[in-house]
Amino acid sequence: MKVGFIGLGLMGSGISANLQKAGHAMVVHDMRRAAADKLIANGAEWAASPKEVAEASEVVFTSLPGPPEFEAVATGKDGLLSGLQRGQPVFDFSTNSPTLIRRLDPLFRERGAHLLDSPVSGGPGGAASGKMAIWVGGDEEIYRRYRPVLDGAGDQILHIGPIGSASVAKLVHNLSGYVINTALAEAFTMGVKAGVDPVTLWKAIRQGANGRRRTFDTLGEHFLPGHYDPARFALKLAHKDVSLATQVGKEVGVPMRLSNLALEEMTEALARGWEKRDSRSSMILQQERAGLEFSVDPAEIAAILRDNANH
Repeated sequence: MKVGFIGLGLMGSGISANLQKAGHAMVVHDMRRAAADKLIANGAEWAASPKEVAEASEVVFTSLPGPPEFEAVATGKDGLLSGLQRGQPVFDFSTNSPTLIRRLDPLFRERGAHLLDSPVSGGPGGAASGKMAIWVGGDEEIYRRYRPVLDGAGDQILHIGPIGSASVAKLVHNLSGYVINTALAEAFTMGVKAGVDPVTLWKAIRQGANGRRRTFDTLGEHFLPGHYDPARFALKLAHKDVSLATQVGKEVGVPMRLSNLALEEMTEALARGWEKRDSRSSMILQQERAGLEFSVDPAEIAAILRDNANH
């Protein structure tokens, strides 16, 4: 297929190279022409503008730093919108704003073209190796039609839902990861300052229950199905553990902002009379604040976990 690619930076260079290796004819553009040298040496065509990329290709991929860059590429002078053909899809690999994506979508539809937000996860290493998740929001029929091209870029590809939904999923993924990083830094510094060798501490916590799990799999145990009874580990006992941890932080002079916030949540849950419920029952409080109720069938969760285990 004739594939257009705009944005040949840390992520785009690896993704475009893999698409080229998959046998697709490439038409490429970047603010720095030198970024395309290797692709051109392997047979890619250079386009002087996003408009020329759209005019010369069947499907367009963009991989850009963020929302302002994508909007400029899409709507600016000699932008994508001025060159798109009817029925042509644009898959945006950038981590983008769902608000912007949903605002621009009607402009693409006016041209008879298709915009699909398609953020990726895997970092530059995953972009280069092809071991990368791609989440797609937008027309599912278009997604299915061009799925074979996406297979050349990543190994975990999933249609999330309507336009903008994949960008939301990517932001949830990244935000969760950075909050976890902050929590790990907070807890780990407490442990080291309390006298444990950092390497020994790291080796120890890797072998604990949380260390052996995939990060987000625990959501399927209680939060998603809304099942907190009977408790796997009682809230009363978990509250005691977090209280002890924050007390050590005070004793050794380590700020414990997230830990104290977690303790406040658990204390509020105890005040609801949930001491015998599962330790994760404090997560209900956030759902209530958001005015959100949902319950996922445990059989559906089990099927997803089985499928992941098989891969």
